[in-house]
Amino acid sequence: MAPIKVGDALPDGTLAHFDENDQLQQVSIHSLAAGKKIIVVGVPGAFTPTCSLKHVPGYVEKAEELKTKDVAEILVISVNDPFVMKAWAKTFPENKHVKFLADGSAAYTHKLGLELDLNEKGLGVRARRFALLVDDLIVKEAKLEEGGEFTVSSVDDILKAL
Repeated sequence: MAPIKVGDALPDGTLAHFDENDQLQQVSIHSLAAGKKIIVVGVPGAFTPTCSLKHVPGYVEKAEELKTKDVAEILVISVNDPFVMKAWAKTFPENKHVKFLADGSAAYTHKLGLELDLNEKGLGVRARRFALLVDDLIVKEAKLEEGGEFTVSSVDDILKAL
């Protein structure tokens, strides 16, 4: 499948997360995005160096600024299970606005056309690193990285697009 691009409708899909009561929940992307401006951030894996030290921290640190620009949701998606995503979210104790969502089987990543085959490295299928700015289910900006790069999908890149 071709990668999602500007002008495309964001496909629906179901992802998992733990809510504030520590209950495992399934959530539809459309339920979080319909009628709203959101940012969807994809990463190859929880706890990986670039994701944990560079990519996601920027979104956590600048979440308030994003909210002042009418961003209703900031979603971080990884091909990990919800238990791993819950543990990873706890490594950002200052986080108040970023939701960590699990795409354990990479089904949603495939719908986006943003899978990254890392089988040769023993890591299976992962998500490419990306950031999407979506307004009422339509992709307004698609910052897609090649391979393991981190050059176009930072929070500052998204802030420039806002």
